[in-house]
Amino acid sequence: MSSSLNATRRTRELAEVRDLVVDVLVVGLGATGAGAALDAASRGMSVAAIDAHDLAFGTSRWSSKMIHGGLRYLARGQVGVAYESAVERDVLLRHTAPHLVRAHPYMLPLVPAVSRGQAAVVMAGYRLGDGLRTAASTPRRLLPGPSRISAGQALALAAPLSPHGLRGALLSWDGRLVDDARLVVALARTAASRGARILTRCRALELAGDGAQVRDELTGDTFTIRARTVINATGAWAAQLNPEIRMRPSRGTHLVFRPETLPGLAAGMHVPIPGEGNRFVLVLPQPDGRVYVGLTDEPVDGPVPDVPQVPEEDVTFLLEVLNSVLEAPIGRAQVAGTYAGLRPLLAAGGRTADLSRKHALLTSPSGVVTIVGGKLTTYRRMAEDAVDRVVSLGRLDAGPCRTARLPLVGARTGAASGGGAPSALSARSVPDVPDRLLERYGSEAEAVLALMAQDPGLAEPGPTGITGAELVWAVRHEGALDVADLLDRRTRIGLVPEDREAALPAARAALAY
Repeated sequence: MSSSLNATRRTRELAEVRDLVVDVLVVGLGATGAGAALDAASRGMSVAAIDAHDLAFGTSRWSSKMIHGGLRYLARGQVGVAYESAVERDVLLRHTAPHLVRAHPYMLPLVPAVSRGQAAVVMAGYRLGDGLRTAASTPRRLLPGPSRISAGQALALAAPLSPHGLRGALLSWDGRLVDDARLVVALARTAASRGARILTRCRALELAGDGAQVRDELTGDTFTIRARTVINATGAWAAQLNPEIRMRPSRGTHLVFRPETLPGLAAGMHVPIPGEGNRFVLVLPQPDGRVYVGLTDEPVDGPVPDVPQVPEEDVTFLLEVLNSVLEAPIGRAQVAGTYAGLRPLLAAGGRTADLSRKHALLTSPSGVVTIVGGKLTTYRRMAEDAVDRVVSLGRLDAGPCRTARLPLVGARTGAASGGGAPSALSARSVPDVPDRLLERYGSEAEAVLALMAQDPGLAEPGPTGITGAELVWAVRHEGALDVADLLDRRTRIGLVPEDREAALPAARAALAY
């Protein structure tokens, strides 16, 4: 299929790109970079997109998996950013990725530490957030409004809560991704189906407005990619290719718990941070049964690491806030895994938690356009703005942006248009296809299922329920080149080290299949 990414296609397109002058070279294949590649290719331009590592290797796989409607930005007075977030959430929910993005409920438990005044302020904020939903034209059947629920209802949705002093909860809804890395894969594959050359393991050594010096990280070979325009979409690492940019990345840490640690979570939770009026720790149940708890917002000084490490003080902080609302406290030994991502923030004064999430476009003297800031929810708008800029700079022949209505690979046409209230516990059913596959693969789920029918050995579930067929599919169609691609990005098995170790034989078998 035209969207398939694999080792064979990579080798062919690596050879082709050396003899071309592409309209747009995109450096960085996170959500924004992959989105820019899709935007440019869908306008009819020739595109090469490279990354030193893999799809979604950096920030785009370390998020909270939430597609925010902008409430947190509205609370800071960033009305434009909030509205933009609500609009982009609507695009994902209804048009481009309804198979990957669903509405999900979140509760603010009204424990004794939450005063009645604070609860009233939060509910007012939720109603303003619902106003953003209306402004973005998102139907209420897809994203219900906020409400107050009783203590009994709160405990039914979140059994681990302490009932002592619980006055009920405030219930709100927001968007949630089944997996942020899968969104990036879908973007890259959709771009590939439009003719973009998606080249992982290709490191940009030097950037200029007319191309880049590149090293193939698999062979060590260096070569030049020539381009009419260049977009630097490397996020928190942007300054490594343009030293004139001053970044101040911040670290967002999450804890990972096995399903049995926090059983009975049908809704996420917002847990207030003591002493902070508008900051919360998020408790995020995942489709595979695991639970993520995050997140911190701490400045990162010095060199920016490829993979941020989680300091023990972050773990202690998150556990303390989480335990403030639980009946049975959780200890350090119950933390099954951790991860941290870096927000690509421009340098400015004040706390990183208070810096604007508005994205910025910066053009270097040589003509390289760098896109920084922003957040996962607004990747598409960021990509659109970056491509608009290079079209203008390069006087390229291109039409208007089309990505607001362009379904990604796996999206079923009209999948989000049916009636009925959304459910966090159910998928849009297709006969004989498991809901779990539909949530991850959408319209391609039947093809994944067909692999299992061809070889029943591929149907055996491993850690988190992932089957051998899904690993083989990732090698054949999703650009996975090694074990890390399979376990750490195409699936999230690797978030728990013991699960990763147990899945290594299946991953190696898939690469050799």
